[in-house]
Amino acid sequence: MIEVYFDGASAGNPGPSGAGIFINANGQVERFIIPLPEMSNHEAEFHAFISALEICIKKGYKTVSFRTDSELVNRAIEKEFVKNKAFAPLLEEALSLTQEFDLFFLKWISSRENKNADELARKAIQQGK
Repeated sequence: MIEVYFDGASAGNPGPSGAGIFINANGQVERFIIPLPEMSNHEAEFHAFISALEICIKKGYKTVSFRTDSELVNRAIEKEFVKNKAFAPLLEEALSLTQEFDLFFLKWISSRENKNADELARKAIQQGK
């Protein structure tokens, strides 16, 4: 099974943002640094997830376990609902993309367990400045 760790970060809220994606594909490690425009941290988390989904779809991965330290994203996907209407289009896009997988999992992990993706997201912010 492919393991995908993702994180979004912003320098300010809102502020310059970035997404970091760390993929372990059966021992093959891939890292993605994606600068994002100015947005809130929560928006960056959703964009990181959407980017991770798109990368996996493009690579043809069909059985994927995604890991996030974002309680908001995890809860939104699990319940297919988000209170803040500003996030609704992002949730809708993410849910649509999850349908492309044969097996899709999303698991909440601690920030400590998501260090690789966090470092990549912070590098993305620096690249975007």
